[in-house]
Amino acid sequence: MEAEEIISQTPTANYDDDSIVHLEDMEHIRLRPGMYIGKLGDGSSHDDGIYVLIKEVIDNAIDEFTSGYGKKIDVSLNFAERRVAIRDYGRGIPLGKMVEAVSKLNTGAKYDSKVFQKSVGLNGVGTKAVNALSSYFKVQATRDGKTRTAEFAEGKLTADSGIVDSNTTEPGTLVEFIPDPKLFGNYHFIGEYVERRIQNYCYLNRGLTIYYNDKRYYSKNGLLDLLDNNIEGEPLYPIIHIKDDDFEAAFTHVNGQSSDYYYSFVNGQHTTEGGTHQSAFREDYARVVRDFYKKDYTPDDIRQGLVCALCVRIQEPVFEAQTKTKLGSTHLAPNNADGTNDSPYLKTYILDILKRHLDNYLHIHSDTADALLQKITANEKERKSIAGIKKIAREAGKKASLNNRKLRDCHVHYNSNHSRRLESTIFITEGDSASGSITKSRDVETQAVFSLRGKPKNTYSIGKVDVYKNEELNLLHNALDIDDGMENLRYNNVVIATDADVDGMHIRLLLLTFFLRFYPDLIRTGHVYILQTPLFRVRNKQKTHYCYTDDERIAAIGATPNAEITRFKGLGEISPDEFKNFIGKDMRLDPVLLHKDFDTQHVLSFYMGENTLERREFIMTNLKVEDDESIVAG
Repeated sequence: MEAEEIISQTPTANYDDDSIVHLEDMEHIRLRPGMYIGKLGDGSSHDDGIYVLIKEVIDNAIDEFTSGYGKKIDVSLNFAERRVAIRDYGRGIPLGKMVEAVSKLNTGAKYDSKVFQKSVGLNGVGTKAVNALSSYFKVQATRDGKTRTAEFAEGKLTADSGIVDSNTTEPGTLVEFIPDPKLFGNYHFIGEYVERRIQNYCYLNRGLTIYYNDKRYYSKNGLLDLLDNNIEGEPLYPIIHIKDDDFEAAFTHVNGQSSDYYYSFVNGQHTTEGGTHQSAFREDYARVVRDFYKKDYTPDDIRQGLVCALCVRIQEPVFEAQTKTKLGSTHLAPNNADGTNDSPYLKTYILDILKRHLDNYLHIHSDTADALLQKITANEKERKSIAGIKKIAREAGKKASLNNRKLRDCHVHYNSNHSRRLESTIFITEGDSASGSITKSRDVETQAVFSLRGKPKNTYSIGKVDVYKNEELNLLHNALDIDDGMENLRYNNVVIATDADVDGMHIRLLLLTFFLRFYPDLIRTGHVYILQTPLFRVRNKQKTHYCYTDDERIAAIGATPNAEITRFKGLGEISPDEFKNFIGKDMRLDPVLLHKDFDTQHVLSFYMGENTLERREFIMTNLKVEDDESIVAG
């Protein structure tokens, strides 16, 4: 004890005048990017920093549109050069202060709520962050027949045209940038992530046209279009669409969902983690429906299978982080100077709208009311039928989790307030050999490992009761904590880490079937990935190259004289020291994406159903045989 006290009191550094360091605005953003854009990432995840940079610039363009200026935005993305260009046709940044507006913190028009009543961007911080985190950044503003162009590198001004005559009469702002590879590493853009953001902007801003790489995006019916284009399966009744002042929602029920699912937005910002507006809607919707039927149904029975697109517009919203993924505001406007608030309480505001519109709709449309009642009754029956086994399974799962040797947990979880919560990852591996390598090389702060016992059960033809009875699957969803919805999800990244062979592919399919059947929201919300590990190691005494494709192998052989080539056939063959290179900052992940035209039921039926002969014929027709000897020899 005495020794511990001595160690804890030993000074580690001098704290004097030299310890006080001043950082310029751009330097601070580059040193602490997480404060401004969340995590950096390499583009594999939809919430990686490179997409936040795009969002921040488009947010400013959207603010111009919602303020009544400019009905068109041009977005182009050059994947090869990793260059983004965004042009709006709004008022244009005031030319005299343009450079300051994109390079000096605490400088912008959004502090004045008269100029931007319900803006998406937060006090102009976003564009400054884009500037600071880009190896190249250009801004050009045009207004009143004049224009000004400025260029930056890593946030530092490199060129300024000054105010000159413009050769175009169209006002607005053009921003071009290339995210800095010094910060983001060997990043890549996934086009579908960008396209989804573009589509959402149009759904939320009827009348706005966005051209993304020359393709036109436009929405006539707002959130009704969003739900109609993204819903999986057949709606149980026609989509109900409510629009009232600063509130809009579109919703219906579908079969096959264990909870309710939301596309939620605030001022056009996609609040992927919900917040006070979503919580208010969930509670108020259940209350209005229960009052309509005059029966004390449980809220979960009312909401199970509900799919909803929801948006509210709030003056000066308060979010729980700079990335603005969760709303914290409780009122439609901020507090007054004296701390009081006379604006409508968000929960009361939404309840009043639903009371008027939803209640009236159900009275008028008796077919919808009947279909909704049947769904609620079916949910109630299902809940009661599995209540006993679910309780037993939960208790068994909790006991097993306390001493679960299959789960090597980490310290930081997604459902916490920790600064590294977005990094929280669980690797689902096959067998002790593979899990051993990952466990020894992982970051114990943010990376957990769940080891499967061979191949998991095929869940295509089984019910939820069978899932609770299956020990391994029960332990898995307990580890993720997703049985009651996504709100308690413990890991931001759920990574399937299996061998690149037939058995490994089969295990991937079995796990994806399990998630799609019982927890599709896990995939819908972009949390599931496939870990890519190298297929080859090419090395000599001076260099070592890890190759993920045959093309990379050929290139490495050409650059490495007298190379020794190793073909990795299983994760267990890769030593822990080597594995550190594949699950650290250079980790390669392939996201599992659900396309809007993806027919989940048909795909699962074909690949995981009982049509063995049909599937065998398909496999034999499309089978490609790889010759290991030719691969290794090059």
